[in-house]
Amino acid sequence: MPTPIRNIAIIAHVDHGKTTLVDAMLRQSGIFRANQEVVERVMDSNDLERERGITILAKNTEISYRGTKINIVDTPGHSDFGGEVERALRMVDGVLVLVDASEGPLPQTRYVLQKALAAKLPPIMVLNKIDRPDARPAAVLDEIYDLFIDLDATEDQLDFPVIYCNAKAGIAHAKLDDGSTTLEPLFEQIIASIPPPAGDPKAVLQIQVTNLDYSDFLGRLAIARVFQGTLKRGTEVGIAKLDGKIQPTKITKLFTFRGLERDEAEEVLAGDIVAIAGVEGIQIGESITDLANPAPLEPLLIDEPTLTMVFTINTSPFAGREGQFVTSRDLRARLERELLTNVSLRVEDTGTTDAFRVLGRGELQLAILIETMRREGYELMVGKPEIVVRTENGRRVEPLELLVIDCPESFIGIVMESLGSRRGEMKKMVNHHSGRVRMEFSIPSRGLIGLRSQLLTDTRGTALIHSLLEGWTEYAGDMAMRLTGALVADRPGVSVAYAIWGIQERGEMFVGPGVEVYEGMIVGENAREDDMNVNITKEKKQTNMRSSSADEAIRLIPPRDMTLEKAIEFIADDEYVEVTPKSIRLRKKVLDAKKRPKRWQEIRASAEASKLT
Repeated sequence: MPTPIRNIAIIAHVDHGKTTLVDAMLRQSGIFRANQEVVERVMDSNDLERERGITILAKNTEISYRGTKINIVDTPGHSDFGGEVERALRMVDGVLVLVDASEGPLPQTRYVLQKALAAKLPPIMVLNKIDRPDARPAAVLDEIYDLFIDLDATEDQLDFPVIYCNAKAGIAHAKLDDGSTTLEPLFEQIIASIPPPAGDPKAVLQIQVTNLDYSDFLGRLAIARVFQGTLKRGTEVGIAKLDGKIQPTKITKLFTFRGLERDEAEEVLAGDIVAIAGVEGIQIGESITDLANPAPLEPLLIDEPTLTMVFTINTSPFAGREGQFVTSRDLRARLERELLTNVSLRVEDTGTTDAFRVLGRGELQLAILIETMRREGYELMVGKPEIVVRTENGRRVEPLELLVIDCPESFIGIVMESLGSRRGEMKKMVNHHSGRVRMEFSIPSRGLIGLRSQLLTDTRGTALIHSLLEGWTEYAGDMAMRLTGALVADRPGVSVAYAIWGIQERGEMFVGPGVEVYEGMIVGENAREDDMNVNITKEKKQTNMRSSSADEAIRLIPPRDMTLEKAIEFIADDEYVEVTPKSIRLRKKVLDAKKRPKRWQEIRASAEASKLT
C-alpha cells in the first residue's frame, strides 16, 4: 500500500517565522540525529540568505509523521520574490499561513493569501510568536477574518483552523494555554485539514517542473510534482516545451526528498514531489508527459515585472582589475543562465550590444542578482531603476503600490510630507496605542525608488516599510526625486585627508583617505542640487614658513558606507553604479568634465522628447 502524502507550502510576510518553523518541524520529526550539529534556519542555505536573515529561494524538504509523508515547501516573504511563491503554490494541496501575533497581517500576507485562495488551496492559519510581550492573538485573528472577507473568500475558506505557535521554542497549541509542549497539534491539523493529492497513479503521465537545481555529477535536476501517472527510472518520456513541441528524453535517475537529503527511487507515484536527473534543456513551467500519448499541463502564469534596470559592461578606467568576467559575452551568458531558474525576471536587448535591460519585481530582487554576480567574479555597471510603463487603450499606465509604513507616532508628520512629494495618498491609519502607528498609502512604484533610505534617515532607523503591487494606474506625471547633487572627482589619483577636510563642509563624503579615484567618479553628495567637481587628491604644500594655524589637526567626518542597495537608490539618470567583486563605486555616465554639461542637456532633451511622444 502506498505511503499517504500531504503537500504543503509555508507562506507569510517577511520575518514572521516561516524558516524557523520548518527548523522546529524537522527537529521534532526525527530527521536529525540526537548528537547532530544543526545550524539555525537550516533551510536558508546560501550565503546571502544567511547574511540578510531572509529567504530568497523556495526550497523543498520532507518529514514523516506517524506513517504520513509531509512534503514542505519553504517560500520567501518579500514581495520582490513573489515569483517563487507562485511556483511553490503549484506544487501543493494546502498552505500554512503564518501571521505574527503582534504585527498582524501585512502586505505580503495579503498577496500570498490572495494567490492561495485563487488556487482553491485550503489554509491553516498559524499565529506565530505568541510569546511576544506585545502579542494580541484575538485582535490579529479578527484582522485575518477581515482580510479573508476583503479577498472575497468563500464560506468554506472562511472556516479555517487556527493553531497558536511559538516556532522558536517548537511549541504549538490548538487552543491557547492547552498545555502542549511540542508541535504535535500542528502535525495533527496538517493531516486532518490538508487533503491528500488527487492524482491517479494509473492515468497518463503528467508532471510539471516548478524549480531547477544543479548537481556536479548529474547535471541539471528538475524539481517537479507528479500530477498523474507513475514515473519510472529509465523510461522514455516527452518534454512538452513552452512553444508546444514534444522533445523525447530518457529519465536517468529519480530522487525523492527525505529531510534535507535526497533518496534515489525506482518509481514515483502521482501526488509526490520528485527531483529528476537527465533532462538537459528543460525549463521551469514545462511538462513531462507520456511520449506515445502526450497530455501536457498548462504552463505557469507569473505576474509581470514592474521595474527595469540597465546592466552594462564596466567601462571605467579601473575595468578588469578585480573581476574575472568583464565582457558583454560573459554578461549575456550569466543573465541567460539566471532566466532558467528565475521565472519572474525578463532580459531585453538595448540599442547597443554592451547593455541589457533587466526587468524584475523590485529593487531588492535586482540587487540580490547583482550581489550574486559580483561574488561570482563579474564586473558590471548598472543604471538607475525605472518603472515599466505600458499603454492600455491609448493611455500610458504605470504600476501602483500599496505601501504600509509602521513608525513611532512622533514621525507621522515627516513621513506624510515625504510621501506627499512622491504622489502618495493615505488610505488608512491605525494606532494600536503601543506608541507606534501603521499607515497605508497608495503610491506609484516610481515613488518607492530611493524612499527606503530617505524614510529610515527621517525616522532615525525606526520605520518598517512594506509594499505590494496593487494594480496599474494612469501615468501621474513628473515626480521630484533626488534634491541634491554629487561631488565628482575632477582628476585621477589617490584621495588625501587634507583635501577631504576641505571638501567635507560641502556635503557628505562616500570615500575616506587613501582610496584610488578617477575623473568622473562620485566621491560624495553635495548639499546643493548642482553637481560640483572637486580635487580630492590635493596635498598640503610643504613650506619652511611656520604659522600658528599651519599644524591644525585635521578632523575627518567618517564617510557614508555605500552598500549596493544604497548606491542603487542614490544614483540619478546620468549616473552608474560600478560593481566589481571587491568594490562598489558611483560614477557619472560621461567621465570627462568638459563634455558632461553638454551631455546632461542631451539627456534632459531626450527625456522631454520621450514624454511628448
